[in-house]
Amino acid sequence: MVNAYIGLGSNLDNPIGHVKQALEDLKQLPQSQLLLASKLYLSKPVGPQDQDNFVNAVALIITELEPLSLLDELQTIEQQHQRVRERHWGPRTLDLDLLLFGEQSIQHPRLTVPHAQLSRRDFVVGPLLELCPELVLPSGTQLQELLQQCPIDGLICIDT
Repeated sequence: MVNAYIGLGSNLDNPIGHVKQALEDLKQLPQSQLLLASKLYLSKPVGPQDQDNFVNAVALIITELEPLSLLDELQTIEQQHQRVRERHWGPRTLDLDLLLFGEQSIQHPRLTVPHAQLSRRDFVVGPLLELCPELVLPSGTQLQELLQQCPIDGLICIDT
C-alpha cells in the first residue's frame, strides 16, 4: 500500500458540491482507501483571471494501484463530473491531480509526480500542511520550507 495525495479543485456548477462528491467518489476507488481530507479552501484561479474562484482540497489515500492506473481512475471521476478541457487552466467542474505517490518521483508523458506545480500552489501547500505538516517531499524538501516560496495567506478556509 502506498500513500497518495490528491488535489481536488472546482469552479463551475456548484464547486463545493463537486469537491464533496469527489471525496465520496475517492472512497469507491478500487484497491484504495480514503484516509484523510483537508477542509475546503477558496483560492484565486491560476492562469486566466476571467473565471470564478476555485474550491480546493487535498485528500490522502492509501492504494495498491499503480500510478498510471490511479491516474486513469481519477480521470474517470473527472469525466463523471462532466469535466471539459476547453483551455489550459480554464474553468472546470472538477480537477483531480495526483500530487504525491509515496516517495516516488515519476516522469512519464502522462504523469509527473511530485506534481510539477506543487511548490507554487498555495491551494495545494495549505491543505497538505493541514493534513501532514511534517511531510517531506521525495526531493528531501520539507513541506514547511515551501511556505517561503509559496505563502498561503491568500487562501480562505470555507470550512463547510
